Amino acid sequence: MKKQLIATLVGGFILFMWQFLSWTMLNIHADQFGYTANQDKILENLAQNLDEGTYMMPGLPPNSSPEAHQALMESSAGKPWALITYHKSMNNNMGMNMVRGLSINLVTVFLLVWLLSKFASLDFKTVVLASLAVGTTGYLTIPYLNSIWFESNSIGYLIDTLVQWGLAGVWLGWWLKRP
Repeated sequence: MKKQLIATLVGGFILFMWQFLSWTMLNIHADQFGYTANQDKILENLAQNLDEGTYMMPGLPPNSSPEAHQALMESSAGKPWALITYHKSMNNNMGMNMVRGLSINLVTVFLLVWLLSKFASLDFKTVVLASLAVGTTGYLTIPYLNSIWFESNSIGYLIDTLVQWGLAGVWLGWWLKRP
């Protein structure tokens, strides 16, 4: 149990450190957050017209008929659209966000270590490939799938997936095979 606990703690910290580097010093996700000189006007307009939430525009009221959905799809083809997440107040509580992020990293590495413990035969290569498979599954089913539907760039997330889960796999492959 001690070996699994250490594997989880170090593996979770590896994920956390990569995420910190990726979003700060390396700025891999820079193209996901554009800038407009009109931001003050836009935010003022959003404040006057939206409650907190995420909006797809154009959209329909809840419980609209299938015919209304079809009509919207047809009338919107080739026209502008937007996906907006709006908050009335910016929360700069990075401490709590970092605690939550590290906690999630620990849980995900714990689950990977648990999964690896069920393998009949475990070698370094298998651990690294299994780690990459777990990370890639998460990437394909969330960031990549969202990039398909919302026509966004997910390359930063792909880089994160391969690097952080590759590094975690190298650590786990070395640590879990130690006597």
